[in-house]
Amino acid sequence: MVRTIAIAILAAGVMSLPAMAAEQYWVARDAVSKQCEIVPKKPDGTLVVDLGKKKYASEGEARKAMEAMTDCKKK
Repeated sequence: MVRTIAIAILAAGVMSLPAMAAEQYWVARDAVSKQCEIVPKKPDGTLVVDLGKKKYASEGEARKAMEAMTDCKKK
């Protein structure tokens, strides 16, 4: 009985891991076009350069940070 309950709890936990995976966003600048963008994965540093060296929990937070960065101001 205890073994069955433990297996059920473990199975439910494993199945819910993808749903609990937190999304992360970075503010990055394209090395060629010099345009800023919000990317869902950490920039590689060659084609897309990481600005601010910080990850954000939501796209809204990343957008606010991007608007405040001097490297991303429209000229």
